[in-house]
Amino acid sequence: MPPSSSHFQVNPSSGVPIYRQLMDQVRALVASGRWAEGDLLPSVRQVAQDLQVNQMTVSKAYSLLERDGVVERVRGLGMRVNQKSPKGTVKERQSELRPLLEQVATQAYQLALTPEQVLAALESLFKERGHE
Repeated sequence: MPPSSSHFQVNPSSGVPIYRQLMDQVRALVASGRWAEGDLLPSVRQVAQDLQVNQMTVSKAYSLLERDGVVERVRGLGMRVNQKSPKGTVKERQSELRPLLEQVATQAYQLALTPEQVLAALESLFKERGHE
């Protein structure tokens, strides 16, 4: 399935800039193999419209990803996943997730939620996204 902007979700109140959220999500989709080498990214206009964010925000994310070698610009087509993008081992992909998990663990502690309650909420999210 070619990439679509429905893979993106932003949280304006998270404290993380939206362009950074987009960059992190593209990196994760590439590292997981969900977006294959050569796949075209959704257009800046489409992502901005779907997420209701400024086109310059999406453009900034794409430009920084290009600078980092994750994607490359193809004249007349847009941006595509770079041929040289590594898939990453499970351990590498887990290390990408660790900062987010640390935030979740801290927030769960502050809300007096047990690990079981947090895992149940996470499982529910996975089911909503069809990751059973």
